Parts: sequence; structure tokens; C-alpha cells
Amino acid sequence: MKHIGIISDTHSCIDARYGLHFEGCDEIWHAGDIGDIGVLEYLRSLCPVVRAVRGNVDHGIVARECPETLDFEVEGLRVFITHIGGYPGRWQPVVKAAIRESHPGLIITGHSHILKVMPDPASGALHINPGAAGQQGWHKTRTIIKLDIDNGIPKDLQVIELSRQVLSV
Repeated sequence: MKHIGIISDTHSCIDARYGLHFEGCDEIWHAGDIGDIGVLEYLRSLCPVVRAVRGNVDHGIVARECPETLDFEVEGLRVFITHIGGYPGRWQPVVKAAIRESHPGLIITGHSHILKVMPDPASGALHINPGAAGQQGWHKTRTIIKLDIDNGIPKDLQVIELSRQVLSV
């Protein structure tokens, strides 16, 4: 079993609560709009494995270090991550292609700043958009997600709401 932390749309915001909530995670996945490389460095100080994709605001070292998509397997579950991916019934072409080619059981996107956890009836995958963990944007509540993956099954998903105020590291 793996404990996973999922975050998106930090927009250079580093909050000590990430560390409090992601303590004990085996991996942290960032679904883009990281902002500053310092965000990834902080997440790496918390967890041995950090997987991240670049978003539409990422450039420079973040864009060079992070691919546009990730497609991998963990604990028997195929996972696909991209920043701008849509949602079930309204997938972007990159997600449609991933569904056809690798048949992920879990699809993670960011970008919208809207927290969504919903099944995709057409593919059988679970879609997660963790919302936005940073302060920049129109969202009123900052959110992150934790879940476990056990023998190919995501379970014990927790949505964690963060206050608007950032707790300094």
C-alpha cells in the first residue's frame, strides 16, 4: 500500500501545512502550475518521491524539469497526470489519447482550481482534480488530497481544506 498526497495550482505558494498533511506519504503528485522551483524543493524535502507535471504558468527550470504529462503505474494502478485535462465527458485530446493507449485507472488534472473527484463512466477511471493549494486565483478555499493505493485500488481519499492564510515554512 502507498500513501499519496495530491496537490495542484500552488502558483509559487509554499505552505507549512503541506508538510503537516503530507507527513507519512510515500509519494506526492503535483498536477501543475507549480510556479517557483522552491515549491518542488520543499515537497522533495517532505517525501522521497515527488512526481510533477508543468502547467500553463510554469516556465524556466520548472518547465525544463517537469514534463507535460506523466503516465506510470503504482501499486498495480495505472495513473495519468496532466495540468489541463478536462473532466469526464469533456476530456482534452491528451487525456482521450491516454485513455485509448494506456487505460489509466486514475486520471489527475489541475488548472480549473475546482476540486473534483468523480468517476468516468466511459473509461472506468477515477478522475481527481485536487483544486488549488495556492493563493492566486478566484477560488475561496485552498485544497489538497490524500489517498491510499492498495493493490490497484484507490481508497481512503481525504479532501483537506486549507485556510486562505498561508502558514510560513
